Order: sequence, then C-alpha cells, then structure tokens
Amino acid sequence: MRGRRLLAAGLVVLLALTGCGAFGPEPGPAGAGDGEQPRYGQAPAPGKDVTLQPDVVLVGGGSRTVRSVSPDGLTWRLDPGARDADRLAPGRVMFVTGRGVGRVLDLAEDGGDLVVTIGPVTLTEVIRDGTFGGDGIILDRPTVYVAGEPSWTRETAAAGGTLGRSRPLAVAPAQPPPAPGGQAGATAHGYRVQTFCCAGGVGTHFTYDDGGLRLAGTVTLTVGRPAASFHLAVGAGRVNRAELEIGGGFGIKVDFTAGIDGGQNHRRTFPVPVDIAFPIGLVAGLPLSFTVSQTLEVATAFGARRGTFRGAGEYALAGKLGFGYADGRVGSRVTEGFARRASLLESLTGVPVGVMGLVVRHGVRFTMGISAFLFTAGIWFELITSYGATIGSALGAPYALCRGVGLGVRARFGIGYRILEPVVQVINKFLSLLSPSRAPRIPPIVASGGPSWSADVYRNQEVIPPVSICGQLPG
Repeated sequence: MRGRRLLAAGLVVLLALTGCGAFGPEPGPAGAGDGEQPRYGQAPAPGKDVTLQPDVVLVGGGSRTVRSVSPDGLTWRLDPGARDADRLAPGRVMFVTGRGVGRVLDLAEDGGDLVVTIGPVTLTEVIRDGTFGGDGIILDRPTVYVAGEPSWTRETAAAGGTLGRSRPLAVAPAQPPPAPGGQAGATAHGYRVQTFCCAGGVGTHFTYDDGGLRLAGTVTLTVGRPAASFHLAVGAGRVNRAELEIGGGFGIKVDFTAGIDGGQNHRRTFPVPVDIAFPIGLVAGLPLSFTVSQTLEVATAFGARRGTFRGAGEYALAGKLGFGYADGRVGSRVTEGFARRASLLESLTGVPVGVMGLVVRHGVRFTMGISAFLFTAGIWFELITSYGATIGSALGAPYALCRGVGLGVRARFGIGYRILEPVVQVINKFLSLLSPSRAPRIPPIVASGGPSWSADVYRNQEVIPPVSICGQLPG
C-alpha cells in the first residue's frame, strides 16, 4: 500500500505540473551598406504610410553603427557620431535595426562608444499607424543568433553584474555573430542545449550532469514544411487587427533518460539563449523578422537516491497553429488532430529503487515582429507541451511495475512581448545594482507588455497496468 500511495502522490504532483490593404515584404537591399544578413539586424526605412511614435529615435547607419551588444541584450555600444544618436535619452525608444529596438533606460560614454542600456517595448510603443502583412512565407532558411552567456542563464546573479554601468563598461563580451542554418549550442542553468530547425521540426536536445544527477533528452515540435502568414493593422497607437498563422502539420515528440546516484532532485526553468530567425526584409519600411524561440523546464521527483528511468513518445497534434484578433475579439486557430504515433506510456522502463518521476516542459514561440531574444515583440503564438512521467519501484515489480503519464498541450498568444518571471527577477536584480549616468533612476522591467490569451489544446492522463495496486489518477 505504501508503494501505491507513493506512486499516486507522485502522479498527482507531476501531472499538476503539466497544467499547463497590407504592405508585404520588400525584397530590396537590407539597408545602406548592411548587406543581406547584417550581424545586428537590418536598418529601418519607414515609408510614408507608416507613422512611428514621437519618442522613437531612428539611429542612422544600421548595423554599421553597432559596435557590440552584450549577451543579455540590454547593453548596446554605438558609434556616438551616428545620425541622431545624440537624440537618445532615457525614456525614449532606440530603433537602430530590426533587432536593436528598446526603451532607453540609461546612457553613458565609454572609450569612444555611446553605451545604451535598453528595456523591452511593445509594438504600439514603436508604431502609431501602419498596416503590415505577408502570406505564404516559407520558413526554410533560418539564421541562428546565439546570445552567448547572458546573466539570465546562470543560477544566481553575481554582485556587480554584467549590465549597464555597475561594471567596467569595456568588460562585457559581445554576442557571437549569427550563422546560417538552424543548429546552435549553448549553456543555461547547468544544462548543455543544442537547438535545431527546421527539417522535421524545431526542438532542443539537453544534457545535465552534476555527478549525482544525470539527465538527457530531446523535445521537438515536429513539422513538415512550415509556412507563415500574418496581418497587423495599427491606428492611433492601438492594434485594430492582428493575425498569425503557421501551417505545415504539427506534432510533438520527446525522449529522455534520467539517472540518480546520490544526487538531489531539482527544478530548472529557463529560456534557451538562441534565436532562430527568418528575416523577411522591409515591410512598409520596417525590418520585420519571423523568430522562433524556445523555453525549457525540467523537474525531477525521485523517491530514492539511486535509480534509472527512460522513455520516448511521439504524437500528431494539429494541421496549423495561430490566432486572430479584430476589434476586441480574439480566437485560437489551432486545427486539432491528435493521434498517438508512439506511446510514451508503453515505453517507460528503468531500474527504479523507489518511485521516480520527471516533468519536461517545452515551449516553442513564433513571433513576427522586432527586437531580439527576451525582448522580441510582435504578434506571437506559443505552444507549451508538458510531459509528466512516473514509474513505480522495481521492488514492487513482482506485483506490478506501475507506470503513469500525463500529457498537456497549451497555447498562448498575444500582441507584444512576454518574458519568464524568473528571468525578469534576475534582470531586475542587476538593474537595481546600476549607478545611472543620465537617468535619475533605472526602472525595473515588467514581465509582459500588450494583451495575451491562452487556450488548452490537449490534456490526458494514463496509468498502467489497470490493477488496484497502481491506483487511479484523480479525475
């Protein structure tokens, strides 16, 4: 009975965690001297049919003006002689390139550079009036941008920080240059991650090993040949219409191996520090990009100090993903078509001395918009898949080796930006340590900007074998 209670309790905890008239692209040059894929993004060239907000400062020169960007994306070093750079001031919006857009928090001069610390902005903080759209954008030639080792990928914030002016300004390493293709490696919260896109899907392979706890796995949002369409209409600083659809046929896939040998349970939640971008050129003069970003959460609940545990599963999910918003009304456009291709439940094996449980949560966000990494803002759709799995103690195997799986898929979508709350806390801790140069104080950033909504796509729980000792999941 004790083993039964432990398994049931583990399933309850783990499965609770699984709650979980438009202008199109202009193919012309990427900006004066910038080239087709400039390191820091394409320069803006707003047309006569687009009006920006009055506090937006278009800094001239595009990527040529940018000397470096810190891994966290908050500190931009610019050529102080660039056109209109002298108009930047705390509270205004800097717009240098499609990836270099943000609210100015502070400025300083250092070593011949103008050092600008920025925070996130919403679309309507940049655009006052304009209509933008594109149909059938094939997502098959990505460019990967790796953040490097930003502060928000570390376990704890070190005193002094890597942001703004609380450190020697010349110390912060620059972001590495972008590279063609969809694969890139990075580290975050003790994990090694390897992203991939787009042949077969978009996903992340992860590994963790602290000597006592070892985890490895791959999470994938599978897709055939993805294509995107979007429409955005802004008038008088308000979004009147927003639509985003991504087609290609989607599924979800996971595999994992877990082992503990004297280690401790843990839980980690973090954004994967890699942008997978599809620059689409100037749309009504603004350099928009379709960006794919990912988040990962891993939580263990191992009831013994030793054991191993593995599993794999794959499921068909939907024909297309997206949403539409118009005149205050919003609706999801997920065409559901769930089907089991390979059962995660049937695959669970291992040598568990006690009950072992694991939750892996994978978020994939598609954004059509501006800026980069955490500050990417635009029309966005995120699919969050939660896999919860438990296996009973092998000591009870003569009676029954109980196995349970919970699967939850939830859609979030909105207009603006959204940052994980733990990451915002890390960034704001750094910002609180800064000594401002021109600003009276450096305000904290907020976790989200603009409206957002959510909807369940799929949810299910299963336990095998169907015997009383394994119990039943609460309905």
